[in-house]
Amino acid sequence: MENENGKKGFGRRDFFKMLTVGGLGAAMLPAASRLGFASSVNNPEKPKTNIDDALAYPRTKDSMPGKYPAKVVKVVNEKSYVDRSVVKDAAYKMIADGMLALTGAASLSEAWLQFVSPGERIGLKLNPIGGTLLSTSHEVVESVIEQLKDAGISPSDISIWDRREFQLHEAGFTPDRYPEVKIVGTECKDSEGSFYDSEGKLYGESRIDKNWYFWAQTEMEYDAYTMPYMVNSGEYSYFTKILTQEVDKVINIPILKNAGATVTLCLKNLGFGVISNTSRLHKELWHETIAQVCAFPPVRDKVVLNIADGILGCYQGGPGANPQFILPYHTILLGTDPVAVDRVGYDIVINKRIEKGIQQQDTESGKTYMRMAKGFGLGESELENIKVQTINQA
Repeated sequence: MENENGKKGFGRRDFFKMLTVGGLGAAMLPAASRLGFASSVNNPEKPKTNIDDALAYPRTKDSMPGKYPAKVVKVVNEKSYVDRSVVKDAAYKMIADGMLALTGAASLSEAWLQFVSPGERIGLKLNPIGGTLLSTSHEVVESVIEQLKDAGISPSDISIWDRREFQLHEAGFTPDRYPEVKIVGTECKDSEGSFYDSEGKLYGESRIDKNWYFWAQTEMEYDAYTMPYMVNSGEYSYFTKILTQEVDKVINIPILKNAGATVTLCLKNLGFGVISNTSRLHKELWHETIAQVCAFPPVRDKVVLNIADGILGCYQGGPGANPQFILPYHTILLGTDPVAVDRVGYDIVINKRIEKGIQQQDTESGKTYMRMAKGFGLGESELENIKVQTINQA
């Protein structure tokens, strides 16, 4: 592919931060104009995109929805969150039992080796935007790393990554805590806190791959403050080199959060987390971006497993972290089918929102991106077609 060369007390920076992480975008979610999306034809009421380029690539054996389509394992442990902390032993066992149930393997190592192999470079795609309040938990990440190591994966072949390296650091994902693995992001700062190198170029520019891009016929102007968070402007959103060049397989580890009256889970963690120049996409193409970016080969063919961290999550105020809406779901969802995992997670969050009086009933528009993703062959969006295996540990 060739390229052509906020609201109580919010200040401008807070407003922008909410926009970039999806909070404002969630408030601007477009109503679903159609349900189904089996065709790749662009909606004439929406800005055009290059989704047909993505769908032209042949699928591989690893393509979404992966080895276990339309299957989700839901592991619940009421003792997984105690005294305002995730319990490490519980998180480890939840993941272990979930992996065995998902795969039917005789051992935990055998289960992991269905998805990864020694010598492969494994990327753990986290969600750290909630900082220390609500990010992918260390206990879950450490458990995944320990189980990968036991399966023969060298820690030097493991990367913890997200779009913004400094947000990983702010959430505690630092070399001191994870000395054997790489911690990296697309947008980054140097030790002096600057986004720019000595030549005045954004460090992020060297971390995007201009051979892979999501094009959408919509633009937004960025000022000097916002540009470092976007890397580039214009009609092109470039995929991160972390995904296209530096990892062979991806294990997606999102947080069980809301985004308005829907969820930001597996697909959102990928769709808006692996490309640059995203703020322009929130207002008109929120659903489309989530589904369509995941249809491109670097995502579709490399993300082999989803482990949704719902030990702690939120039902309102997401995808940021608002303490009054954070609560323990005591749940981990596992599956190779990210659409199915999102659909199961969706009901958990929406039911909580209804219970808390945030909304009165479920709405079809909240499932729009899932149905789009199904239309692109990425997984199953209809609950009646999903096999959910529930494991109650305590």
